[in-house]
Amino acid sequence: MSDHLKLELKKAANKLAQGSLTVLSGAGISVASGIRPFRGKGGLWEKYDPEVVVNIDNFHRSPGDSWKMLREIVEVIAEANPNPAHLAVNVLERMGIVRSIITQNVDGLHQKAGSSNVIEFHGSTSRVICLDCSAIFPIAEVDLELIPPPCFNCGGLLKPDAVFFGEAIPPAALLRAHVESQQCDSMLVIGTSGMVEPAASLPAMARNSGALIVEVNPEPSWLTTTSVDIFLQGNAEEIMPLLLAEIKKTAEQ
Repeated sequence: MSDHLKLELKKAANKLAQGSLTVLSGAGISVASGIRPFRGKGGLWEKYDPEVVVNIDNFHRSPGDSWKMLREIVEVIAEANPNPAHLAVNVLERMGIVRSIITQNVDGLHQKAGSSNVIEFHGSTSRVICLDCSAIFPIAEVDLELIPPPCFNCGGLLKPDAVFFGEAIPPAALLRAHVESQQCDSMLVIGTSGMVEPAASLPAMARNSGALIVEVNPEPSWLTTTSVDIFLQGNAEEIMPLLLAEIKKTAEQ
């Protein structure tokens, strides 16, 4: 570990240990759990065209094409387990430091790690919703051998309860995310590129309300130069346990 990173970790820990921390997590936090990010080298968008496969208009026109990719995503997520980054966030929540988690991920790994106050900004693949009768079912009850799978209730079209291109963020999740961003003392941004709106605006919203912004990412992002006060460079599963250890030291002093 470089001396610079050690100093930045201590600086961040001194601030974050004071509590009222909101976490904003993106795809980067789940890479070590075996879930590839959608964007970048090796991402799912190299294999599938998102504007076609997870576009809501195309889903209505050709749901079978979308479900072929969705089945792959669902199967990978079902086998994934939380990694040290998710677990560190959960410990911080249990310590009373993390007040809320806003996640752009649809994998449910924060909840698997034990975290409770999780805002699923982009929904979740753990459940499906019928676009005809609005019934909601656990994904585990769906026969994914049927493409597309029919609704148990009315035989209508099932869709993962996740936000597709062309769909709005669920109003309740958007409102909660805005409230948490405006009321937290600090925001910890983990593994997000800061390129997808409206989630990308949450760090600026928090900072405009007086919050300190700490970012954990392997490389600087668009947020690093626009909204971030402390940048901790490295993979989430490596940096978060180090940050947790520093916060524990600070809390014990």
